[in-house]
Amino acid sequence: MIDPLVGQIAARIRAEREHRQWTLARLADASGVSQAMISRIERGESSPTAIVLGKLSAAFQLSVASLLTPADGSQDDASGVAGVRRRTDAAEWRDPATGYRRRQIAGPRFPAEIAEIHLPAGARIPYPAAAYAFIRQVVWVLDGRLTFHDGGTIHDLDAGDTIELGEPADRVFANTTDTECRYAVILTRTA
Repeated sequence: MIDPLVGQIAARIRAEREHRQWTLARLADASGVSQAMISRIERGESSPTAIVLGKLSAAFQLSVASLLTPADGSQDDASGVAGVRRRTDAAEWRDPATGYRRRQIAGPRFPAEIAEIHLPAGARIPYPAAAYAFIRQVVWVLDGRLTFHDGGTIHDLDAGDTIELGEPADRVFANTTDTECRYAVILTRTA
């Protein structure tokens, strides 16, 4: 049985590719992810890692959060109350390779994307510069310590620290401690 969130991600990636009228080969070329892996993801046979999601989001010029949102935008609050999203209703995605967990805080109609991230001890998640080409982003460390590589510059961020990202660069979110790091990512799209 396919995990519902894995199935949702599969449908979203397939819908994005088909909307653009891209072949698997074209998406593989644009993302650096193999055709075989993209095919397995689209069939719901494999949950993508955070690194693969970053590469696919860069190829589509979408945020990772966009790839975790249903293609039809139907991620409304289950209670039916506008503006209220219960923690129990929010799907949490887990990277099968690192245990990194991501939960979308804001709904698809909100003008900014907000996500809560749990980065396990020892985890390291790199994203290519292209993943940041059309977004403005702030990272806010809530608990623990985050070692953030922004291109060639390394920032050690403690609870309460924030960093506003500038021009696109290869970036790495790393937890070099022995305890989990929790942080929020707030982003908006640029023109």
